[in-house]
Amino acid sequence: MELSWFKKGTIYQIYPRSFNDSNNDGIGDLRGIIEKLDYLQKLNVDILWLSPIFSSPNDDNGYDISDYCSIMPEFGSMDDFDELLEKTHEKGMRLILDLVANHCSDEHEWFEHAKKSKNSPYRDYFHWRKPSANGGPPNNWKSFFGGSAWEYDEASGEYYLHLFTRKQPDLNWENPKVREEIYNAMRFWLDKGVDGFRMDVIPLISKREGYPDAPNVGFRKIIEDVYANGPTLHQYLKEMNEKVVSQYDAFSLAEGVGINHDNAGLYINYDRKELDMLYHFDILECTIVNGKFEEVSPFDLVNMKRIFKKWRDAVHEKGWLANAMGNHDFARMVSRFGNDKEYWLESAKMLFIMQATQNGTLNIYQGDEIGMTNIKLNSIEEVKDVQSLNFYEENIETKKYSEEMALDMINKEGRDNARTPIQWSDEINGGFSITEPWLRSNPNYNSINVRRQESDPNSILNFYRDLLKVRKENDVFVYGDFEELEFENPNLYIYKKQFGKQRIIVALNFSEKDASFIMEDKPSIEHIIINNYTELDVEDNQICLQPYQGIIIRLD
Repeated sequence: MELSWFKKGTIYQIYPRSFNDSNNDGIGDLRGIIEKLDYLQKLNVDILWLSPIFSSPNDDNGYDISDYCSIMPEFGSMDDFDELLEKTHEKGMRLILDLVANHCSDEHEWFEHAKKSKNSPYRDYFHWRKPSANGGPPNNWKSFFGGSAWEYDEASGEYYLHLFTRKQPDLNWENPKVREEIYNAMRFWLDKGVDGFRMDVIPLISKREGYPDAPNVGFRKIIEDVYANGPTLHQYLKEMNEKVVSQYDAFSLAEGVGINHDNAGLYINYDRKELDMLYHFDILECTIVNGKFEEVSPFDLVNMKRIFKKWRDAVHEKGWLANAMGNHDFARMVSRFGNDKEYWLESAKMLFIMQATQNGTLNIYQGDEIGMTNIKLNSIEEVKDVQSLNFYEENIETKKYSEEMALDMINKEGRDNARTPIQWSDEINGGFSITEPWLRSNPNYNSINVRRQESDPNSILNFYRDLLKVRKENDVFVYGDFEELEFENPNLYIYKKQFGKQRIIVALNFSEKDASFIMEDKPSIEHIIINNYTELDVEDNQICLQPYQGIIIRLD
């Protein structure tokens, strides 16, 4: 196993727009992050991942980039970024940026030039096609955000491809000039001292020759078989690693949309020299049948165990995974997998025990460390997420759902749940800003906030801090081999881990009832490393876990 600095580290994802507003304009910014670096250092995280901070018209909150080498003005200046990078390094942490290389903004100068003329040297930076025989789009591809993936350009009489919003035209990676443009942008930031990139939807950059129609199957299957894993993808990833990433003390983290455990090795196996790691979507989407909003299944613990196991087996000693249970694209972790009401405190802690003891580089999404929950938006006017808005508009127009039903689906699974401002205190807007934030604060900031949890030794925040400290001191958490017990138990998740001479057992109760299991030997109280309750019920070698109780016991 190759050991690198980023493997044992913990990544903390910052969604800058919602993190901390230093100038009280209602939008988080770079200086707001600088103000909270001591907080992040005390949390015991190692790597800060910033969602896009580049110039953008914000059709998709920065994931539509109009200039890869400048800072979005509402986030601050390049001087602010340089100071943030320097102070992050001074505090012993690293910083990675979100690389959005599949598409850019239609307000990027490349696309503006491309639209002016079919003879423009920038025309081939994008995917342009003539209408089909019936005068419509070139094929039946659908956007991730609803509607056709093709937008008609009146001036040229051609369509351009956008797998996301119409303001996010896909870049043509077949053109070597496009690849070099992206590589130069990466070098610009790496030369400043940035420590790597999280690569947004990177499996989509290679398109299938001839743009064949998608079969009539579920959208997740279309992503895997049509949009992702294209014929020249691995050529590009090898080239990117050889020309750019490997030339620096940096790493690459892929967003694994469209990747499954069978082909993951093609991306991250050490001998491939493509990407350093990826996080997959099987856990993040384990309650989603086909696509967001409409087909949601109840949480199934045994299914989650199977997902963890198949991915662990697929990459064991050959490659490396990141371990994520939440990010800016999914509803809040404790609201999805735990109980955000009666057992909010216990389930938030228990979920983190599970996440912190899975192999791989740990990813924490901002706000999960204080147990932030989903928000209930009261009307479509309060919704900001373009994916949710498109879903609402499309389904209200076709009368598939009532306005109330569509909003209810958005409140359950919509991306705004994860994007509400961080709740720093019980002051107005959770201490995020004295100005009305760009997205309404969750009203529960009065009870769920950093200030309140700072002084509470039993808080979720202090539990995260303590567990992350223990994780740093115990390699078995990160690298240990698994032995799973009572695998088919629908309520208990129990596993042993061993790395060298270190051995632990992790036991988690995912139910609202007491649940018992038998250990081979009666555990000693002093061997309990972590317990999210103040007590543990042990009778001989039988352990009874209370609702959402989680424990880690040292066996060595």
